Amino acid sequence: MTALVGDALPRAVPDGPPSGRAPVVPPGRGRAFTRLLAAERIKLVSTRSPWWCAAVVVALLVGLTALVAAQYVPERGSAWLSFAGIGVVPMSVVAVLATLAVTSEYRTATVRTTFLAAPHRTSALLAKTVVVAGAAAVIGLLASFAAWGLARVVAPQADLALSSAAEWRAVAGVGAVYAVVAVLAVAVGVLVRHSAGAITALMVWILVGESVLSSLPRVGPDIAAWLPVRNLSRFLVVGIVDPDPSRSFFGERHLFGPWAALGYAAAVSIAVLALAVTAARRRDA
Repeated sequence: MTALVGDALPRAVPDGPPSGRAPVVPPGRGRAFTRLLAAERIKLVSTRSPWWCAAVVVALLVGLTALVAAQYVPERGSAWLSFAGIGVVPMSVVAVLATLAVTSEYRTATVRTTFLAAPHRTSALLAKTVVVAGAAAVIGLLASFAAWGLARVVAPQADLALSSAAEWRAVAGVGAVYAVVAVLAVAVGVLVRHSAGAITALMVWILVGESVLSSLPRVGPDIAAWLPVRNLSRFLVVGIVDPDPSRSFFGERHLFGPWAALGYAAAVSIAVLALAVTAARRRDA
């Protein structure tokens, strides 16, 4: 009889989790984004293509700088103008690195796992963009300072001292330029989703497209002033401050100063990235 009465009494239900188990608290937005950054960093450094691309960027920039330094004579003018534009040459390799960081996930279908782990696709894509752009900036800084140091050894007669803000911009600015290119390449990779197509589109634009547009009769110089890669090139040139075509290294009319040119190119890359994120949210992975 006692057992029956005891079974009929209501049992207390604990309010909290079982003893010994901590409550599961969903991470905040900041902590969740930090985890996404860590995941994207692991994915980037665990594949071989970024390391190969980084090695090619460093070798190309250092090698070209050493070649120009070996042929430099003071009678040709400022050493900085002789080395102007070399940092732009490996830009296409940086674009390949950033594109593969995106399209390789679409090729292997691991992007579906990424979007399942991070249903808010904007955060996942922004995390990837930040990691890839940061890696491109570090590669650019390492390559540019290594090239600058080697140039001072190969051509001791050249005045390559970092004595002004413009000269620092020509060396340290390579990192910023590569970061902007990486953002643009990630955006194109998200839009196209195929390695061959995305890389081809970027190579055509960087190596051929802007040159063709800037050489069009009558309208070419006006179009060239708005081309993002040309503006990135202008950011790295020392000794050209005013938008004067007679002093332009590339021969076209400029609308922006060096820092404004970098800001304009960055704005173009961010705009393309916003378009890519919007497209990624609306279509299937």
